Amino acid sequence: MIYDFTGRRVLVTGGTSGIGAAIAGAFAAAGATVMITGTRAEDAYAPLTGNMRHMQLRLGDRNDVAAIAAESDRLDILINNAGGTTVPEDFDAAIDANLKGVHALTVALLPAIERSEMVGGGSVISIASMMAVFGNSVFPGYSAAKAGLLLMTRSLAEGWGARGVRINAIAPGPVRTPMTERYADDPAMGPGTAERMALRRWGQPEEIAGPALFLASSAAAFITGECLIVSGGYMIAEA
Repeated sequence: MIYDFTGRRVLVTGGTSGIGAAIAGAFAAAGATVMITGTRAEDAYAPLTGNMRHMQLRLGDRNDVAAIAAESDRLDILINNAGGTTVPEDFDAAIDANLKGVHALTVALLPAIERSEMVGGGSVISIASMMAVFGNSVFPGYSAAKAGLLLMTRSLAEGWGARGVRINAIAPGPVRTPMTERYADDPAMGPGTAERMALRRWGQPEEIAGPALFLASSAAAFITGECLIVSGGYMIAEA
């Protein structure tokens, strides 16, 4: 399906690689003006071309959040993709980046999103994880934050629907990205994970971009407070 976002303004956090880069590229290809964020300064990344630009955003830095909000007088679509974790995991840092920072940015941008003139209103889409649905012993902070993100999505959707803002989430399953490639390439974990999935393969970042375009479009104008699981069938496995 072809989407047309000509004239729309999109912000994709964590848009310099992986799922974020795929989503940002898809919106740009559909005609939108796209701002992407990364944790480093603009000159640390390859130059962007066309209708894309870059700003620095460290979700734990409220000055960065304020700077992004000050740059956004009107915003049609916010993709909350930035986050991540480390090994070994810092629980507090995982919560700060994947939940508290996302909340702070979304609230700061509400006035700009309210000004959207899209059919169905402005759209916020947060990239959660299938680990929001079940526990993970290696990344308890990440799992807890993503679970909180789902409830935050529902709560803000309930409060902001009357203000013309739709808020949804996407929970990707196993997708090969710079953050997950160590697991995808593991000789046991990679094939073992794929075997559990109905499609018998890891996903690609571009396969999350399509659902994001749909949820942001007028085709999804009556959808808010929902989470779309995109897991290649991982979540329907019998065991």
